[in-house]
Amino acid sequence: MPEAKKPVFVGGGNGNPVPTQDEVEHGKDLARRYRCEFVDLKNFHIQHDLFRKIKVDLMFRYNFVPLEEKPDGRLVVAIADPSQLMMVDEIGLLLGRRIVTKVATLSQISDVLKKTEQSQRVLEEAGENFALDVITEDENPDETISIEKLTGETDQSPIIRLVDTTIFTALQRRASDIHIETRDDSVVIKYRIDGVLQQAMQPIAKDHHSTIISRIKVMSELDISERRVPQDGRFRVRYNARSIDFRVSIMPSIHGEDAVLRVLDKESMSEKFHKLTLDVVGFSDDDLRKFRRYIKEPYGMVLVTGPTGSGKTTTLYAALNEIKADEDKFITIEDPVEYQIRGITQIPVNEKKGLTFARGLRSILRHDPDKIMVGEIRDTETAQIAINAALTGHLVFTTVHANNVVDVLGRFLNMGVEAYNFVSSLNCILAQRLVRLICEFCKKEVHYSAEELEASGLNPQEWAKIPFYEGDGCIECSGTGYRGRSAIHELLELTDNVREMILAKRPSSEIRRAARDEGMHFLRESALDRVKKGLTTLKEINKVTFIETTR
Repeated sequence: MPEAKKPVFVGGGNGNPVPTQDEVEHGKDLARRYRCEFVDLKNFHIQHDLFRKIKVDLMFRYNFVPLEEKPDGRLVVAIADPSQLMMVDEIGLLLGRRIVTKVATLSQISDVLKKTEQSQRVLEEAGENFALDVITEDENPDETISIEKLTGETDQSPIIRLVDTTIFTALQRRASDIHIETRDDSVVIKYRIDGVLQQAMQPIAKDHHSTIISRIKVMSELDISERRVPQDGRFRVRYNARSIDFRVSIMPSIHGEDAVLRVLDKESMSEKFHKLTLDVVGFSDDDLRKFRRYIKEPYGMVLVTGPTGSGKTTTLYAALNEIKADEDKFITIEDPVEYQIRGITQIPVNEKKGLTFARGLRSILRHDPDKIMVGEIRDTETAQIAINAALTGHLVFTTVHANNVVDVLGRFLNMGVEAYNFVSSLNCILAQRLVRLICEFCKKEVHYSAEELEASGLNPQEWAKIPFYEGDGCIECSGTGYRGRSAIHELLELTDNVREMILAKRPSSEIRRAARDEGMHFLRESALDRVKKGLTTLKEINKVTFIETTR
């Protein structure tokens, strides 16, 4: 059978291959010549159930995409070259179905095959009929992972193939973490995508739990025999010609050991962070103008607060990128240093060796810095040193865990720091959260009833003419309706009035009212602004922010 010509790809805005105009016209000509319909797979709603019925290696071998199943049992598929009649007959013979052909560009077919649940099918196939092979300890952790390797003929142990495929699929689907959870009768694998856990495959039989965890321990150079205490490690894989690190946490539970693998794509993210600015973080125009003013102050403390995984470090990196200059010395201390920024001295915390935030910060102050970033303030000693650094002529960027900007004040005061010194050192406090963005490929307008709007704390009359949007779920967003995230913010300026109220130990509710009167916008208002702009959904912001019932 003649080999199909390789299409010319041009980069799309989202990094996906886009068919050239010539390729599209060629596909339409072929469709007319062979009296087939031409389909644009970018906007075609794929039936995911069909992919589960057809072997993934078959689709890759013949380069076809199943589109729909007719009531009479015929299967509609998209192929690039309808002149390959023998290939169509072979597909029908192997599937035992009558085939109806439609024409699509080869680049779109390849793109769909890579993005759909093809790796999930490999996962499910790998999860069936496991042979419990011995896991050798000389496996190379810096190995190349590719779909060709995972779907081709191989002598790999099914367990190794399962773990490798799990990692490959996570990278394909933009996952930030891989969770392997042990239950009383099964093992469940989940991916965290855009901050939300999604099940990667059907549960695996509990019999294979120990070998899966052992494989991960071997890759991470951890103790296979130790199963009663937590273990932390890391390993590296090569994917798409770049190295990707994984930070591994093994935790014993009542049903066995659980594992979480954090994806650290340093090479890709370092390139993104090299060009990162505050413009892309998600600030409103007013808050962006204010925040830029505070990060350019000669000294003081810029404090960012929010829960784990709310993008605090990314915001601080964007701020450092904007103000870094050759005439200033920038030093950071982080736990860990996840992404490197050119031109900045970055120090990783190493508590086993005695390098804590407090000890590292003391050393930094003897290193003649101008700007300092402290990854997180966790204790009184670190807080005191950071405040003193801000008071003695340094600009200090740092984060702390608190629910909102007003709670930060109580958190520091409860640590035992001197209220006057703390308030004097502060330039501003920024609280932030991440909300998922509606997928642009399946975005549609929706209508909410007056009861639903009232339940979300909204006035139905005020919001009656404002359109709401949701994602229908498509191949680009894996059926979730969301793709990507953006930050929402609230920024507290330390005006003279706010400083005096803090020193007078006024209730936080009074401080919030005073800040609102002075023009501060809260997280809920920032989230509602994203809804008005059609960027996110009402359901998403209700999950991330508190509903204010009194307007």
